Amino acid sequence: MSDAKVVLAVDLDGTLLQSDLLHENIAHHATRHPATLAAAVVGLSRGKAVFKARLAEHYEPDVATLPYRQEVLDLIQQVRAAGRAVVLVSASDQRLLDRIAAHLKCFDAAYGSDGSRNLSGDNKARFLVDRYGAGNYDYVGDAAVDLPVWRGARLAITVGAGASLRARVDAATARTLHIDTGPAPLRAYRKALRPHQWLKNVLVFLPLLASHRISLADLLATVLVFVAFCLAASAVYVVNDILDIPSDRIHPRKRRRPFASGAIPISHGAVMVAVLAAATAVLCIVWLQPLVVLALLGYCVLTTAYSISLKRKMVVDICTLAGLYTLRIITGAAATSLPLSPWLLAFSVFLFFSLAAIKRQAELLSSRTAGVEKLSGRNYEVGDIPVITAMSLASGYNAVLVLALYINSDTVAELYSSPFLLWLVCPVLLYWISRLILLTQRGMMDDDPVLFAVRDHISLACGAVILAIALAASLL
Repeated sequence: MSDAKVVLAVDLDGTLLQSDLLHENIAHHATRHPATLAAAVVGLSRGKAVFKARLAEHYEPDVATLPYRQEVLDLIQQVRAAGRAVVLVSASDQRLLDRIAAHLKCFDAAYGSDGSRNLSGDNKARFLVDRYGAGNYDYVGDAAVDLPVWRGARLAITVGAGASLRARVDAATARTLHIDTGPAPLRAYRKALRPHQWLKNVLVFLPLLASHRISLADLLATVLVFVAFCLAASAVYVVNDILDIPSDRIHPRKRRRPFASGAIPISHGAVMVAVLAAATAVLCIVWLQPLVVLALLGYCVLTTAYSISLKRKMVVDICTLAGLYTLRIITGAAATSLPLSPWLLAFSVFLFFSLAAIKRQAELLSSRTAGVEKLSGRNYEVGDIPVITAMSLASGYNAVLVLALYINSDTVAELYSSPFLLWLVCPVLLYWISRLILLTQRGMMDDDPVLFAVRDHISLACGAVILAIALAASLL
């Protein structure tokens, strides 16, 4: 048969796409349609095709934002330029393939699972041989399940296959072509863990520092809590990024996140979560006190609830973020059995509510700049910006008021030899909060004010001044 009559058959998940639509569909249902997901899992005994069809009923991905492999798209264009037919053949549900084919406009036909037949492995091989004949199609795939399909192909084309799979394909077929996409870089996995966010866990040391009674045992206990929080936080961030894939893909910055961009498969993310959760559990069981373990469990539950639902609840999301910051401080106190100052607790609640509101303010301003009226995945509109700004200002100034009242309390005299110097902290905080909100209003703030402060020289200078004042009040 002439080359012009040989069809190019292209797989979808992991081949044309860097991601897997079934995994994304499951993540989508876990947050939006958990009852449907549970029913589909129960019905797995009726076959994978039924499972996929059930999930596809409530899943309409934005096909324009999916992470397509440019190498495969280039191959398709070359084949079409030569006058050959190109078909999309995948185990994904037919409805999903039809949407993608209609968007890309580069396929002559699309064939997928139809609720009764799971078009994968041997089923796909038989389908292609029956339709085009053995040796009358080239096949582009990425996984070992495609080996039966490659055996019936004229040319076996692998995408991103490892050395072991390449060797098996070379042994099974006469003609092969390997498209090397390279493994996901380590920086992608590091980015998924968000180690820069671990800075927030430094808050667990605050009760110890505020007590003015630092012992080696308490310091070690707090360090262990810090490590546990870092492990747990990274696990939750991975879960959050997987659940947020659809909204992240339409965000100008978040679309570059490893899972949204397809740099890391969701299956790898599941392994990462399992490993991080296991490490956290071992640390909790072996070294940490029951009360601390309970607080960590509460943190994980609250952050997961935030990822699944609470972040879409107006104002509740801001309260939750403020609560998560404050929970770190409470856990730090529990780790050392030090009394938790109600003044520190009140100050933290107001300050972190302000920072959480600034985060939403920044996101809304970014959406307005992009011409989007409603914040994706959040229950806010750009018209809410004045209200959110007022909330952040009021709460931030209330935090300074709490600090002023604390300075005037009897407790301060017991901890500081020159407590009057602490009054100097109030104008510094007022300046810092006001400047932060003004910069946000001017569009100069990224999505996270805490991380912005760490990179901002003036914020760092304010922190150094506050630390110097506190030391002077203690020592002079």
